[in-house]
Amino acid sequence: MVDVLALGETSGDGLDPITGELVAAARTLGGSVAVALLGDGLAAHGEQAAALGPDSVLLAESPALDGTSIDAYVTAFEQVCRSASPGAVLVGKTPLGQNVGPRTAFRLGAALAQDCTAVRRDGETGEVVASRPVYGGSATAEVAFTGDAPPFIVMRGRVCEPAEPSPSTDANIIRVDVEIAPSDIRARRVESVKQDIQGVRIEDASVIVAGGRGLGGPEPFERLREIADLLGGAVGASRAACDAGWIDHAAQIGLTGKAVAPDLYLTVGISGASQHMAGCSSAKNIVVINKDADANIFQEASYGVVGDWRKVLPAFIETVRELVT
Repeated sequence: MVDVLALGETSGDGLDPITGELVAAARTLGGSVAVALLGDGLAAHGEQAAALGPDSVLLAESPALDGTSIDAYVTAFEQVCRSASPGAVLVGKTPLGQNVGPRTAFRLGAALAQDCTAVRRDGETGEVVASRPVYGGSATAEVAFTGDAPPFIVMRGRVCEPAEPSPSTDANIIRVDVEIAPSDIRARRVESVKQDIQGVRIEDASVIVAGGRGLGGPEPFERLREIADLLGGAVGASRAACDAGWIDHAAQIGLTGKAVAPDLYLTVGISGASQHMAGCSSAKNIVVINKDADANIFQEASYGVVGDWRKVLPAFIETVRELVT
């Protein structure tokens, strides 16, 4: 039995950054921490996960875990959870975590909290308490869990400083036998379409420059991309800008888009509707450029400039260029 089980994820030859973040979040709960990895040929990944400092790494390997069927991952993770008997389970708000976490929780009869930004233990009861934004990000709810099954918590990315790898860790690497029958797989991916991404992924970016309806068209996004390149960041957008076809929906941030937590979130021409703020409420610093002094986004801003972006951006870009070159 382990106190906290985190669902780690792989990315190519390495681990997805969410793995280190989940280990760090699990450590705040105290007790023993285990990382579960699902896939095929995980020996190298297991050693990388062990370096993050968990007490154990659980490797569930099967040829069926080749990335073509989410059903196989749900079946495997259910078996890992039953074998490990965790007191709590953490998964990332990723395509894998958002599919595997809720479905596994359902099979175990467990409660689940989505889109959490923090997790802790109650000082008096010792129960796990998760924090998550509600009402479009305008408030934060603290969620407690009832029942005997382990609580499942889906953690938003970049809300925890990831655990740093250390070669001196001595985590036990344990192989967990999983059985995945053909009848367990009811749907299989038959085709993948990959989109080329220039620079850093928006989910991983420490700096995001986002534009909205106030930009008036697609051309100004090239100016935003110029700023993002100077700062080593990514370009995001509001739903209105994406729906207008000014930028791909992959850049959409908000309740129906991506949730991000950069160190710096610079917005240009975004009014700050609650649906958009739900996706960026975890940003450490929000800087606003908007000509409407009454725009809702100014209430959430660390710094703001009231003015026409056409007049503000040129001087802003030149100042940034001088600072970074």
